[in-house]
Amino acid sequence: MAREKRRTALDAPRARGGKLGRTPQPSRDRFGKFSEAFARAMGTSGFLIGMTVFVVVWLTWNSTAPVEWQFDPVATNFTLLTLILSLQASYAAPLILLAQNRQDDRDRVQIEQDRQRAERNLENTEYLAREVVALRMAVRESTDEVVTREVLRAELKSLLKKLDRRDDRESTAT
Repeated sequence: MAREKRRTALDAPRARGGKLGRTPQPSRDRFGKFSEAFARAMGTSGFLIGMTVFVVVWLTWNSTAPVEWQFDPVATNFTLLTLILSLQASYAAPLILLAQNRQDDRDRVQIEQDRQRAERNLENTEYLAREVVALRMAVRESTDEVVTREVLRAELKSLLKKLDRRDDRESTAT
């Protein structure tokens, strides 16, 4: 039995022994949501109070505890605390900027939608104004043909006078 070589098309993926061809990438949206939650949490009074308590406890412990128990002594100017706070700041700043960029994008989309809605409202208002003007013009044109109450009364009064004259003539003639 001869083995047949399979010809693969250029648009067909290559088989990789049962494994997926690439590793899954983290969702950008998931990371963006994380950055927004992180920025939101860092902007709370609870976070500031918690960080203040953490730093005060750290400084108090490393200043008043026996030297053997100090893990970041005063003699080294609290190097470990400085490193931790610097590391936190170096991660916090880009995450906060990412959250701000996402908010700017959402604001831009909202502004565009508001602008489109305002344009539609303006177009609808202009259309309705044109319709009202057209109706007014149509009513004015048709008022020449429409019998108003005053015109009808005047006509009826003149007819009544004619009938009265006729009755007077007929009664005098007989």
